[in-house]
Parts: sequence; structure tokens; C-alpha cells
Amino acid sequence: MPIYLSDLLDAPALDLRPCGTAPVTRTPLQWVAVTELEDPFPFLGGGEVVLTTGLRQRTGAAQRAFVDSAHRAGALAVGFGTGLSHAKVPAALIEAANAHHLPVFEVPYDTPFVALGKMVADALSADHVTQLRELLAAHQSLAGALLGGKGLSGLLQELASLLGNHVALYQYGSRVLATGSGPQGARQHRVPIATGLRDRCTLAVTEPFQRPDIVAYAQSLVSVELSNQARRRARDRAVTGQLLTDVVAGRLAGSDASLRLQAAGISAARRQLTFLVEVASGQVRSLPTLPLPPAFDGAVTAVVDGRLAVVVADGDGAALAPVLSTYLYGTGLTAKVGYGGSYAEPAGLRWSYFEAKESLQRGQAVNEPDRLSLTSLLMSGTDVPLADLAAEALDPLTGFDELHDANLMETLEQYLGLNGSVAAVADALGLHRNTVRYRLGQITELTGYDPAVTADRVHLFLALHVRRLGVGRA
Repeated sequence: MPIYLSDLLDAPALDLRPCGTAPVTRTPLQWVAVTELEDPFPFLGGGEVVLTTGLRQRTGAAQRAFVDSAHRAGALAVGFGTGLSHAKVPAALIEAANAHHLPVFEVPYDTPFVALGKMVADALSADHVTQLRELLAAHQSLAGALLGGKGLSGLLQELASLLGNHVALYQYGSRVLATGSGPQGARQHRVPIATGLRDRCTLAVTEPFQRPDIVAYAQSLVSVELSNQARRRARDRAVTGQLLTDVVAGRLAGSDASLRLQAAGISAARRQLTFLVEVASGQVRSLPTLPLPPAFDGAVTAVVDGRLAVVVADGDGAALAPVLSTYLYGTGLTAKVGYGGSYAEPAGLRWSYFEAKESLQRGQAVNEPDRLSLTSLLMSGTDVPLADLAAEALDPLTGFDELHDANLMETLEQYLGLNGSVAAVADALGLHRNTVRYRLGQITELTGYDPAVTADRVHLFLALHVRRLGVGRA
């Protein structure tokens, strides 16, 4: 507990006698300063009780000047020792102190100044020890909340309780945890959290900001926990990514796949919805450690083929995809989100994955899945030599284009996309129709497949689709 002027005045052993009319404030004392200087201002820091015997205060002017100096320095009171140079406290000193509302008290000759200093020093020491004990107890409660199974949420709740303020944690520019919103328009004091990631992580405490010693310890705990979480996410996403790769590729199926998925947190008995997040090439390294917003708590995540896969049980893709996209935008990532349908069993998970992957080809921020198609079915079949099919059909065209700048691949894509209309292709490419027909003839000659023949057109369409998706490549 801090010590106040009233504690000194009420101590029977000191026999101090108030003299002036100034009220005694409840401001804690910082120290006791003993001085006989005429102007003690340069040697005071504020918050002291200034003790003097008035050896150099022989005149009323000197006494008033002394009080003025002590008041300017922020002294809380003046104690005047009598029985040495003055038989009683000078009236001019009392008058000046009253004018400044500065308490004055008499220290009798039998009360040594050191007794006042010792009382204040002992109280300050005891208060410091109490503060250290409270700080240690606060540290223990914060660590206990984190390590006792309550996690970061429990840590923030305990911190909010200790501070009496609302607390929130922001990461990648988004609020990931909070103990409450606080009063309307409440200002926040933000302190940075070091995680080793470029995640702009901060801890926000509503004003008034106090107990920085407790907040500093919370900062370190949050920093360690977030770093540990990032390492666990990277490890788990690598392991789960290999599992999903095996399931999607068809190397793991049936009951074996169900058991392995169950161990990873994916129940084959429930309908599972797959989201895929594709980011710019320079941002892929963020995916292994990237946290997700609260709407995806409980989701299983993995990194597969440089994309972040998020598997949600019984989820609503149309509702969740915009939430994920908005969050990714807030993190500063250039990202596309695609999602598939919701299906049960490992085969359904595989199907949902390919729907999500195919939807990404539209290139929007949020990409809805198409209805089930034969193309998607072929894309999911690992026993079909898809990459070889695409290479055999299209490599002659890409090679010819590189040598002659003939734009045969572009012509083929337009022709298939415009349902085989030569006129539409000519308009789209700004060519004469005969030029389009000539190019189609070159395509037939180079590949052995005639785009005008239905069976050959389907073959070329699948080859283009395989190459666009990168299916079957190492």
C-alpha cells in the first residue's frame, strides 16, 4: 500500500502538528527531502514532503520564497522543525502555504527528521514488495491460463480480468480473438507481438492503458504461443497434405483411407466440403503457417500442390467462401478461393477437391463449383495417362507456334470454346474465315485430330483441360 501525508500526521510517535488551512490530499508520497536551501526547486522531483528548520529563513520574504519554490517543484507538504532556529512555525510561511493550498505541519524538536524519512522509506519498500508479489501472481495466473488448457483465449480473458479492460488480438490485420468490444468508440492502446512472421500481430487493450508490466509479460507469452502454433500448423499441414495427395491421386481408398482421414480429423461418415486457396507465386511460403478466421475453427487444413486446402465438415460453401476471401484480402495476400460440393466418404472428398480445383480456373476472388461433369471425373482418374494424352495431342502445336508464331493453340482454344463456329473464331481473333480454316487444317495435320470431328474434338478439349489444370505433372 502507498503511504500518504495523512499517515504521517496520524502517527502518534511522530507527534506532528498541522498548522495551515490547506486540505490534506490523497496523493501518495514519493520521498522525504530535508533541505536548508533558500531555493530547493532544482533539487526536488515532485511528490515529496520537504523538511526544513528554517536556518536561512530569517525574514518573511525568505520564508515566502521558500514555500513558492517548494510549490513550484510539486512538493506535497512542508514540515517545519521547531526548537532550533525558530520556536514556532513562522506566520509568513504558513500564510504563503495557505495561499498555495500547500499543507504545513510542525515537527517538534524531539522528533528527528530521520524518523519521518524512515517511515516513508519502509512504506515504499513494503509497497514495492507487494507490487512484486502481485506481479508474480499475475504472471503465474497468465501462464496458468495458457498452459492449463485454456489456450490463447483463456490467456486473453485472464489478462482482461487483471487489467479491468477489454483485450483483443489482431493478426494479419484481422481480429482473431477478443474478450469484448468495449465501450462504443473506446480507444485502444496497441502493442506489437513478435512472431517471426510478417503477420502485423498486435495486442490491443482499451484505454485507459495501465499495468504495462503485466501487458509486457502477456506479450511474451502470446509471442511464444503464436510461434508454436505456426510451427504446429506447418508440420500438420505438411503431413495432412501428403495424406490428401494420396487420397486425391487414388493411391489411398476405402477403409484404409477412412481410418487415415479419421486420424487427421476428417470423418468419412460426415459430408466434407473442400476449399482451395491459391495465392501469387511469391506468397506461397505464407500458406504453411497462415492462421484462419474463427469461422473455420475445427477445419482440417493442408498444403497440397502449393495451395492451401481447407476441409470443413457439413459446411456451407456459398456462405464461408466470401468470409475466407475477405480475410485473405485483409492479410495482404493476392488470393483466389475455390470450393467443391459437400460429400461423404473418401471418394466424395476426392470429388470435392477436384471440383474446387477446377473452379479456380475462372480466376475470380471467389469461385463456385460447376455441376458434376465427365471432365471432372476424368481429371480424378489416376489410371488414365492424362499428361501423356495432353502432350501427345498438343506438343506438336506448341512446338510449331514457338517456331512460326502461328497461334495455333489460341485458335484451337477459341474454336472449342465457341462451339466450333469458324465465323465466331474469325470475329474473336480478327481474322478472315479462310485463315481460320487454314489454321484448323494445320492443327489436323500436326496432331492427327480433326477439330471438326466430334470424337477428335472431345479428345482435344480434354487435352487442353488437362494442360490448363496441370493434372498428372510431377
